[in-house]
Amino acid sequence: MDKKFYKGIAKKYGVSEEEVIRDIQATINETYKNPNAAALNVPRKGEVPTIDEIVAYAVKQIRRG
Repeated sequence: MDKKFYKGIAKKYGVSEEEVIRDIQATINETYKNPNAAALNVPRKGEVPTIDEIVAYAVKQIRRG
């Protein structure tokens, strides 16, 4: 994902980019403890998708309309 995205969020909330990335991934990890059907549709290499895998899937779905 574009570093500008993380940087903008970090600046807005007064935290580091690393904290933003860590918090987003923690939220994804929590979701996959008890995933719903939509979450299970996300293609991923491991048990839990990365932020980039989630974003790639979302972009693909948006483009499909």
